[in-house]
Amino acid sequence: MTAEVGKLGLIAGGGELPHAIARRCDEEGRPLFIVRLDGFADHHLDRWPGATFGMAEIGGILKALKQQGCAAVCLAGTVSRPDFKRLKPDLKGASVLPGIIAAATKGDDALLRKILSVFEAEGYGVEGADDILGGETLPGGALGAITPTPEQLSDLKKALHVAEKAGELDIGQGAVVCDGLVLAVEAQEGTDAMLARVAGLPADLRGSPSARKGALGKAPKPIQDLRVDMPVIGTRTVEMAAAAGLAGIGGITDHLILIDKKSIIDTADRLGLFVWGETRS
Repeated sequence: MTAEVGKLGLIAGGGELPHAIARRCDEEGRPLFIVRLDGFADHHLDRWPGATFGMAEIGGILKALKQQGCAAVCLAGTVSRPDFKRLKPDLKGASVLPGIIAAATKGDDALLRKILSVFEAEGYGVEGADDILGGETLPGGALGAITPTPEQLSDLKKALHVAEKAGELDIGQGAVVCDGLVLAVEAQEGTDAMLARVAGLPADLRGSPSARKGALGKAPKPIQDLRVDMPVIGTRTVEMAAAAGLAGIGGITDHLILIDKKSIIDTADRLGLFVWGETRS
């Protein structure tokens, strides 16, 4: 496999996804170099070969990728939108930053496409996290021992519909619905913060550990490049959904990355949540 795909340059933000990709490279014997984005990448990524760069140090990043002989890049992990006035670009960064800032005014998807184009212009292939992880996307139906009731499935389908509509406006990828009522829509705060917000709502609006109801739905933005920003869930997502009293989590088949599928299923079964893949024709 190594000879076919070449060395991977992982541009890493925060969260579990960069770890999962690095571990998969280890398992497959694929050489890896990690560009740790300063202020976002987890320090546990230090165990792999890599270097730390500021977001605007584009020249330094490209030079490091070339020196390391990387054939392709993958952008993975959470990165909040920066205050562009506070960035400290290098020479290459200064040359591309105006275009990046202009793209940012059009939304996150335009911003990501612009960033991807910088790497593609340098001859790097861009690989999606789902391609690297292989088989770790959401299958159809119930994943674990728990199947949603018709009412719970109705909440999930509405949550997915709301998430998709929000995605059309480049707002976010997730929504929570309970008894047909929209409790939350994910924006820039991310899924964890949205679920924490739901957990703080009055008890009569949401479920509880003893009487779970409602669902979290995650769906990609219709306009986004799935190589960079496909929705993700991990065991922490399941735990936070459980803490919010929800009955389950779901997404669209093959359009939701599962970080450690077995752990997600085991955690959901233990806490009494369903995990569901909604198949679209």
